[in-house]
Amino acid sequence: MNDIRVILIEDHDVVRIGLRTTLQNQEGISVVGEAANGVHGLKLLESTQVDVALVDIGLPGIDGIELTRQFRKFQAEQGNNHTKIVMLTMQGSEESVLAAFAAGADSYCMKDIDMKRLSEAIEATHTGSSWIDPAVANIVLRQMRQGIPDGSEDGNRTIQISAVDAEMEKVLETYPLTERELEVLELIVSGCTNEAIAERLYITVGTVKTHVRNILSKLCANDRTEAAVRALRSGLVS
Repeated sequence: MNDIRVILIEDHDVVRIGLRTTLQNQEGISVVGEAANGVHGLKLLESTQVDVALVDIGLPGIDGIELTRQFRKFQAEQGNNHTKIVMLTMQGSEESVLAAFAAGADSYCMKDIDMKRLSEAIEATHTGSSWIDPAVANIVLRQMRQGIPDGSEDGNRTIQISAVDAEMEKVLETYPLTERELEVLELIVSGCTNEAIAERLYITVGTVKTHVRNILSKLCANDRTEAAVRALRSGLVS
């Protein structure tokens, strides 16, 4: 299996060097580029084929949110959405979290995350799942419960929270979730990783992944975040 190609866009030299050194020692991950500001970071993203970009939210030049927004526009024009974005920051405010996802970030991690968890976040994001740091998961889930504006006025991407329609209700009736899948889904909504779910339910990580795949399929969800939204809106999880 090929390594996950990662670039680092971080203005603090010590943090960037530390991330690069640590990630280079992680099996299956290869750091292939880095930038110290938003302008250079955007150029690097547009010119380099990478799998995951770690982007600091507080970059000089253009910040991480604006960088993400511009890069998503570039991807749409190129018809290529291969590269995933992990927002890496010390800011856990409600405004910054929701703005990051609205701009197009796939995952959101706090900078004080340990390297094992960061590697898990990179791997999960690379496979198409949204990874939300437990420290900010409650913000996202609370907003899902309350309802997030759809962002139609400015055209920005948002976490879709529209209510479950009649077609989805029929799907849930035809392919109901098993008791175990509901347990896994509740833990997904709580922001647990596959490893944490496995520990909680005393099952293997492989079994958890199988349940997650089944849940995404039954809920017609593209990733864990969308599954969590659908679960909350449908009343599967309260």
